[in-house]
Amino acid sequence: MESRTTSRRNFLSLVSMGVPLGAALAACGGTGPTQTGAGGGTGNATASGGGGGSSATYWYLSTQPQEGVRTRTMERHNQANPNGKIEGTTFQNDAFKTKIKTAIGAGQAPTLIWGWGGGTLRSYVQAGQVEDLTSWFDQNAAVKDKLFPSAFGAATIDGKIYAMPCETLQPIVLYYDKRSFEKIGAQPPQTWGDIMDLVPKFNAKGIAPFSLGGQSRWTNMMWLEFLFDRLGGPEVFQAVFDGEKDAWNNPLAIQALGEVQKLVKADGFVKGFSSITADSNADQALLYTGKAAMMLHGGWTYGSMSTDGGDFVSGGNLGYMNFPPIDGGKGDPGNTVGNPGQYLSISSKATPEQKEIAKKFFSGALIDDTAVKEWVETGAVPIIKGADAQFAASKDKDFLTFVYNIAVNAKTFAQSWDQALSPTAAEVLLDNISKLFQLSISPQQFATNMNAVIGK
Repeated sequence: MESRTTSRRNFLSLVSMGVPLGAALAACGGTGPTQTGAGGGTGNATASGGGGGSSATYWYLSTQPQEGVRTRTMERHNQANPNGKIEGTTFQNDAFKTKIKTAIGAGQAPTLIWGWGGGTLRSYVQAGQVEDLTSWFDQNAAVKDKLFPSAFGAATIDGKIYAMPCETLQPIVLYYDKRSFEKIGAQPPQTWGDIMDLVPKFNAKGIAPFSLGGQSRWTNMMWLEFLFDRLGGPEVFQAVFDGEKDAWNNPLAIQALGEVQKLVKADGFVKGFSSITADSNADQALLYTGKAAMMLHGGWTYGSMSTDGGDFVSGGNLGYMNFPPIDGGKGDPGNTVGNPGQYLSISSKATPEQKEIAKKFFSGALIDDTAVKEWVETGAVPIIKGADAQFAASKDKDFLTFVYNIAVNAKTFAQSWDQALSPTAAEVLLDNISKLFQLSISPQQFATNMNAVIGK
């Protein structure tokens, strides 16, 4: 599975649609483009979306096994459409983010623009660089109906759809080590109060209550995303996303910020968490080696813990659950946060022929039964409704079913805050989250600092 450590810029906007929701898998890391050779194309990383109307261009991420699924999906399209092929070029994560923004800014984007939606997509829309797909989805209702409705939140800007939701979904999960709970004779937490009660019990046994790769900053952010939602519901962050003046001063936001500092002060996190990186998976290792009892992290970490953790997963020692409610909180405990999908937009600079190729891809190979089967084989949950029919043959069927049920039952799915906001506001957010967890600023100071960059 592609790790959030390698996709740490996962987008976010708060999606509150009152309908079943999905979550999505994030991306990979590294540098440099690679030719795929698919479709008989050149794999030219500088190919314009506007050049050569007989074929479309497509840039996407390269980490396996996800790259393999993407490439084979494109190849199936090309086999079925010999007169309207797609030429692919792969990039590792950091190189892709730099290259795609540069290309779009220069009017040289590929036909198909892969991304995470949310704030980045908004910037493309404001610059007039991507097609409005609203009418196409109206005319292709069967395509739209195959996808989790919630996935469209990050694809929608000002009421119009500018991207095709695709690939997989991944919520943030509260993982726990069953062995650690047996050592203290306790059950997994059912409320926030339970979490606070468990902290001294684990510390007394020399077990860190929670693992946390705090140096990476976005890992800390997951805690606030859930606390905001459980205390106040999706409206609290929605006001920030909508640019409402002083939105961070909401009393429930201040309370959530205070709650996480209470957890820090109670030694709820492993000692030295601010120097632990998620990129190295050191936070996961603390959980599967029994040094920490719990960890709040992305669904993508299940795969790496299964691979790297010995018999931790295969031996039935890993437990998982959605984040518990807070007594008196307004948020629906079925809500989740994470990644509701990956997204493909069509360059507004592409030729009419290229745009048609892209749309045929959207309605065909991208969401066909083979794509669903291959995504499940990577240990991920596809964004397609009914994908759970494929889980029975998977060794990970219990976890996949858990993720799928969260997606089906959640009424609100919050994407990662650092991608909902502008790059400027996101960096200020991550910096202040780090300071909040280090207890160097108060909740009110955090709110004041963040209010200063609302809308920037």
